[in-house]
Amino acid sequence: MAHQQFKECIDACVACAIACSHCATECLKEEHVGHMAKCIQLDLECAAICRSAAEVMSLGSSFSAHLCRVCADACNACADECEKHAEMGMDHCRQCAEACRHCAKICEEMATPV
Repeated sequence: MAHQQFKECIDACVACAIACSHCATECLKEEHVGHMAKCIQLDLECAAICRSAAEVMSLGSSFSAHLCRVCADACNACADECEKHAEMGMDHCRQCAEACRHCAKICEEMATPV
């Protein structure tokens, strides 16, 4: 099957989407939720892009490598923001940043240069 070549990347994207969705949900429960707006927005965007990348790769699409480049960029942006909050003890942001960095690494290996 064509999508088998993308299996590791699909798995990383799905795991990242789940971590990002969880992070966004937990950020909404924070006392100062207004300070979490950028994190929540990036979590939601990254989760959507990761899910889209996984879907496109599962189709064996010729656009997969292009979408992986976008996915890596979104994951790195999300990780950058989550790491700021992880430094303040927010474990959900730490877990999200780790998933994003892993996904970005795998996607960068699959990606075509922009």
